[in-house]
Amino acid sequence: MAALNISKGSSRHSAYDLRDPNSEVIEAHTLAVVVDNEAGVLARVIGLFSGRGYNIESLTVAETDHHGHLSRITIVTRGTPAIIEQIKAQLGRLVPVHEVHDLTVEGPSVERELALLKVQGTDEKRVEALRLADIFRANAVDSTLESFVFELTGTPEKIDAFADLMRPLGLVEIARTGVAALARGN
Repeated sequence: MAALNISKGSSRHSAYDLRDPNSEVIEAHTLAVVVDNEAGVLARVIGLFSGRGYNIESLTVAETDHHGHLSRITIVTRGTPAIIEQIKAQLGRLVPVHEVHDLTVEGPSVERELALLKVQGTDEKRVEALRLADIFRANAVDSTLESFVFELTGTPEKIDAFADLMRPLGLVEIARTGVAALARGN
């Protein structure tokens, strides 16, 4: 699955949002967008966000229907309820878009992310990194005498927690896929 993670953790809001920041709650929403799998579609979706000053916290995309040539884009963004509604409406008006679902409000959903984390260290730090990896159910997918590469799947919060614990042990690099999400049940 091809994936891209853009601007993780940024606290900027839209340059066009002139409201009192205390008047409405800013919340994260996970949007699932089904689009035609053709050149330029992803650029148009991203352009909608950047052109209006909306931030994308996570973005994943892959073809999900080879026969129908459809792809699914999963976007995590933040905004007030009004801004989220505006984003959904604008996405729905794009010609290559077939469906827009706000998984955050449509009911329970499952969100997962994959991360690869490189940790360098020796002696006690190496042993502690392995112990923590076991607790988090991270797999060592590469090992040298000086480093490990761990593979971890879970919620973004789980990956953040693991990375925070690995930093003092020698975390030197991290690659994340971005959130993939599906609604639960029917």
